[in-house]
Amino acid sequence: MMSNDESLRAAANLAVVRRYVEAWKSGDLAAIFACYHDDFTLHYGGAHSLAGTHAGKPAALAALAEFSKRTGRKLVAILDVMAGQERAVVIAREHFDNGALIADLERVLVYRIADGLLRECWLHDADQPLIDRFLAVS
Repeated sequence: MMSNDESLRAAANLAVVRRYVEAWKSGDLAAIFACYHDDFTLHYGGAHSLAGTHAGKPAALAALAEFSKRTGRKLVAILDVMAGQERAVVIAREHFDNGALIADLERVLVYRIADGLLRECWLHDADQPLIDRFLAVS
């Protein structure tokens, strides 16, 4: 059973990730960007040119923009949002279409939160080899 402090941290983390999800669902880029900490770090897995760690908000946003450009990604649905005292998680379904490949895939985004903002993200794709192929074709 969680202590009161642990429950409060989990609730605070859930509020942060819900604010982010609402901005994402509405397509409000300014609100999305406002959810990221200045020291935001993005961790992309895979075997493609964007794989690796993108440290700092400008580098992470540049990687996200390039990923979107090369995959034509669009949010289909938020499947679940959850949080504990250490992490918050979003499970999303996204549509990808870069002209050569088309797919709908689930993605799991695991966030660490600091100062009421998204501080770090580990992105896990349901079909990493397919994402690698999307990013190889441009």
